[in-house]
Amino acid sequence: MRTSPSDWQSRIDAVWADDALDGAEVVERVAALAAELPADDPRGPFELGGAYDSAGFEAEAAEQYARAVALGLSGQARAELDIQYASTLRNLGRHEEAVAMLRGSRRDPALGAAPEAFLALALHSAGRRDEALAVALEALVPGLPRYQRSLLGYAAELRDPSGASASGDSAA
Repeated sequence: MRTSPSDWQSRIDAVWADDALDGAEVVERVAALAAELPADDPRGPFELGGAYDSAGFEAEAAEQYARAVALGLSGQARAELDIQYASTLRNLGRHEEAVAMLRGSRRDPALGAAPEAFLALALHSAGRRDEALAVALEALVPGLPRYQRSLLGYAAELRDPSGASASGDSAA
């Protein structure tokens, strides 16, 4: 008997919501649920990648994430995958790949500034600290009631240390 996509997703969500499970149990349960899907369904490797990732098995997570990409994962799940996969790549020491993935990632409004936060981390790990701070500052700007212009100016200075761009301390 085949289950509906919404039933399958609700069972996946229940695994993620169960704080009593340790990493190995999450991997085991998600692997069993992923096995219910057709081999060409990208949701299985996406969720299994997340399970491996949360259990600290980054190499296995990267393999699953790559498989989900190859199978055509799309929508919000793909935007989430871009963040998760890039974070895994950063943890594996593949910093520039993580930066490239996040620069080209799909954006989903439901994720807010999460892609920029992970991009800042990847840039920092890659030794590009000024650029990382600039990205983080720019990500904050939309939620600030004041000082947007100043922070954008400071971010520009961080990107161009020659001083060609000046910020000033105006309250705008």
